Amino acid sequence: MTQLRTVSTSRGPRLEASHVLEADPDDAWDLLVDTRRWLEWAPTVTDVEASHRRLEEGTTGRVRVPPGVWIPFTVTSCDPVERRWTWNVARLPATGHRVDDLESGRCRITFELNSLTSVQAPVCLRALERIDELLSSDSPD
Repeated sequence: MTQLRTVSTSRGPRLEASHVLEADPDDAWDLLVDTRRWLEWAPTVTDVEASHRRLEEGTTGRVRVPPGVWIPFTVTSCDPVERRWTWNVARLPATGHRVDDLESGRCRITFELNSLTSVQAPVCLRALERIDELLSSDSPD
């Protein structure tokens, strides 16, 4: 189930794009924080260079987006216990990423969009579809 909704947070209103998956939350988290796998699920990322393959707070790097422009990023927070990370892209607060454990082998992946990034909602919805496809094909049947 994919959902797009507005929520109030301590950081102001946010638009959340989320999707419930039949997937282990640790597998979903691993996919989101592995910079080498971003090209598999992020529709607008055509290349990535990062100081760490696996994200942690302070990871820096750059992503290439069409038409081949490199944009710098810095991971501003990364909490593997809460399964949540945020970043700045081109020095501006960008999309937050979160994985919620729904138990019984299910999880919810959420992209948190602020007023600057809310125009990215269609891209986030496509990314969630790709993530679902990837995690479905990775799971043993």
